[in-house]
Amino acid sequence: MLWQKYREQFPVTKNLVYLNHASIAPLCPPAAEAMRWLATDVEHFGSLHYMDWLKVYDGVRSMTASLINCAPGEIAIVKNTSEGIATIANGIEWRAGDRIVAFTEEFAANFFPWKHLEQRGVQVTWLSIFDDLNKVDEACRGARLLAVSFVQYLSGFRADLVRMGEICARHNCLFLVDAIQGLGAFPVDVRAANIDFLPPTDTSGCWDRRAAGCCLCGPNGYRKLRPRRLAGPTPRNSPTMRPAI
Repeated sequence: MLWQKYREQFPVTKNLVYLNHASIAPLCPPAAEAMRWLATDVEHFGSLHYMDWLKVYDGVRSMTASLINCAPGEIAIVKNTSEGIATIANGIEWRAGDRIVAFTEEFAANFFPWKHLEQRGVQVTWLSIFDDLNKVDEACRGARLLAVSFVQYLSGFRADLVRMGEICARHNCLFLVDAIQGLGAFPVDVRAANIDFLPPTDTSGCWDRRAAGCCLCGPNGYRKLRPRRLAGPTPRNSPTMRPAI
């Protein structure tokens, strides 16, 4: 049976009835082997194969882009969801009086960055994820950004990304989606949903490892960001620097 084929890809099932995959996913053998390969390569050859590592990064970007329907150059590699959201929250040039639409039931990573901006004079319209979309539509009028989780971590409520994206596009409001709980389990098309920023995580669902994740930074959102952290030693034309957030 098909489910048995995929079940066999997770050795954890031989030891546990594991229900925590939406928080920290167990490794499948290909992911574990890729991590061992890199560690062994560095152990025996140092940085000799550095250019091969960059090819892996490009492969990650390409596969992620295929998964969510965007261009590989729109994918930034980040440590986790928190870093992705914080980079966006701190990278937009906010002005006193700017307004954000967010939701009270959000996980901390998609709650405190916006709460913190209130101290800088940014207004946050706090809604409930269970509010009618007409209320979301009304709140987005004049707002600069709407931030929502694809699937809520407590209730399991799944947001209607296409309809929310249509609302954001109509009001010229940036659309950020924390995809941590849903990506891989449900399809996500960032073009169809007009999503500007989509920061999945490192440990949940389809990523299967800590300290690595990918963050979509679409063309519209990219133009609104200014880098807050610049680092070397990679040159400006290095693929590890794209997109420059």
